[in-house]
Amino acid sequence: MTITLVTAGAAAIINLWLAARVGAARGKAKVFIGDGGDERLIRQMRAQANFVEYAPFILILLALIEFTAGSSWWLWSASALFLVARVAHPLGMDGWGFGRMAGTLITFLLLLGLGGYAIVMPLIGHPTASVVAPSVAPAG
Repeated sequence: MTITLVTAGAAAIINLWLAARVGAARGKAKVFIGDGGDERLIRQMRAQANFVEYAPFILILLALIEFTAGSSWWLWSASALFLVARVAHPLGMDGWGFGRMAGTLITFLLLLGLGGYAIVMPLIGHPTASVVAPSVAPAG
């Protein structure tokens, strides 16, 4: 499950970057609990929280699709798009307005596409996807 492994590793690094940004904003605003009403800190906290809200769903879907169907160029593309979107979003929260919109739109489209594909995979007859549990022949 190479795609999921690489994506999860990159997502961990993005989350660390987002956490560091929050820490720096906290230090600059001298706010150590909550947001203190500081708009920059609020934006950066929301950017990290937004990442934490969406990344698990994408990672789970990538993992299950990769486990079921194997690696493919389109799954690599979905992974790369997700990572780009999750970097663009917080940059948009800092004022690059297009980044926030693009990051949100790409993330939503990926959730819809991957989620929909995961639902229909067993129904379209993917060789390793099954609607019912496979039967196990008795030993002997």
